[in-house]
Amino acid sequence: MKLWRFNGGLPSLAEHKNESVNLPIECSNVPSKLVYPLRQHIGNAATPLVTVGDKVLRGQKIADAQGLISAPIHAGSSGVVTSLEDHLIPHPSGFSAPSITIETDGLDTEITHTPCDDFRRLSVAKLVALIREAGIVGLGGAAFPTAIKLDNQSKARHIETLILNGAECEPYISCDDRLLKERAERVLQGVEILLHMLGAKQAIIAIEDNVPDTFKSIQSALANNANRAITAVQIPTIYPTGGEKQLIKTLTGKEVPSGNIPADIGIVSINVGTVHAIQQAVIDGKPLTSRIITVTGEGVNTPHNLEVRIGTPISTLIEVCSGYTHAAERLIMGGPMMGFALLNDEIPVVKATNCILVASKHEAVTEKLAMPCIRCGLCASACPANLLPQQLYWFSRSEQFEKAENLNLFDCIECGCCDVVCPSHIPLVQHFRYAKSALKVQNHEKHLSDIARERFEAREARIAKDKAERAERSRKKKAALKGKPAKEEIDAAISRSKAKKQTNTESKS
Repeated sequence: MKLWRFNGGLPSLAEHKNESVNLPIECSNVPSKLVYPLRQHIGNAATPLVTVGDKVLRGQKIADAQGLISAPIHAGSSGVVTSLEDHLIPHPSGFSAPSITIETDGLDTEITHTPCDDFRRLSVAKLVALIREAGIVGLGGAAFPTAIKLDNQSKARHIETLILNGAECEPYISCDDRLLKERAERVLQGVEILLHMLGAKQAIIAIEDNVPDTFKSIQSALANNANRAITAVQIPTIYPTGGEKQLIKTLTGKEVPSGNIPADIGIVSINVGTVHAIQQAVIDGKPLTSRIITVTGEGVNTPHNLEVRIGTPISTLIEVCSGYTHAAERLIMGGPMMGFALLNDEIPVVKATNCILVASKHEAVTEKLAMPCIRCGLCASACPANLLPQQLYWFSRSEQFEKAENLNLFDCIECGCCDVVCPSHIPLVQHFRYAKSALKVQNHEKHLSDIARERFEAREARIAKDKAERAERSRKKKAALKGKPAKEEIDAAISRSKAKKQTNTESKS
């Protein structure tokens, strides 16, 4: 299969995969408490369905989707709801957010699930509803509600190619690699479900060429699968090949235009972990209550891939991995390139958590002394999104956010390639994140201002209309009064009529 090369990227990043990938997936302990932030996905936060004191079972829906772009949340184990209040969440801001806390009972009692004998008998709408109800979001890190991505019925798009993203380009992370090694058959079942839903002609499972054993596992599973529309392809190990647009370019040569989505060019791309969750939801009838996470770094004794209940405090994962080492310096959710630091290990695992990096001092990228830009252009050469980081930096720093937006700031995937190659150690991605946040605030304020203006204009128009109607009624009334005869004329007419009648009477006499 012919492959293409996207612009930029880093082909020589230290991988650090062997620390965690060689041990089989281990199921983590059920903790004494589970914490569920109500916003674990892009879109609206979920709405609680439980109150303090309620007993819940594993798989029970405890928060429902609010609006179209949202996803429900399900309990990871049986227990009692102990609080509905703010709790520290995994977010770069370090803020707290509304969360549901469950004290587990140690029984791990599960609700009854309804398996599906043949998903092909179900309509696409029914399958989309199942996936939405299961609370599945993108498990590669984006956390976009998967049902929205798959609901292609109402859109005038024809999907030709389904891409299964198994390219873990970020250093240290190996959860998808381990998943494909151990559960390839289940992933292929999920691929068949997606082909049935999308009507795509082909499905391509993309795996980097630095994991030949994983590629062999997939090939072996494909040999036992009757669906010849599914193929596996090895792609070059270049960071960030796992980015959606970069992977599409690598496999098809097509580029997703700025402001568009892959479906606009006939492609849907889904992470293999998400595909595995779809298989569990449709075939086994189970909602998303757990996921596979890489726990790694020099700061933990036994780096490992764990299957973890969503809501589990990070401290529980560290215990399963034999605790901290003396080198532990910083907790990072995600990898060293795109991850962010966490305040403590009481923060819970959420649906978007794919890695907990317990970094040592030399593994954690600390603040460096930024020097003036020397305009070398290395950032532009390394940018996989074909942007102009130097210009974006100047506009972001000078708070000319609209000019940065005009240079496609929101196409930046925050991969950090520009940071790595910058000889002046300028934290470019930080500036871009700041500019994006500022633009979002500006756009939100403008939206509220537009709503207020529209309300004011509607009120003024309504007042003007009422005034015009009152004026018209007054005019008609005056016109009617003006058209009436004067009182004297009426009296004279009455007198004439009486006189005429009297004359007629006398003549008859």
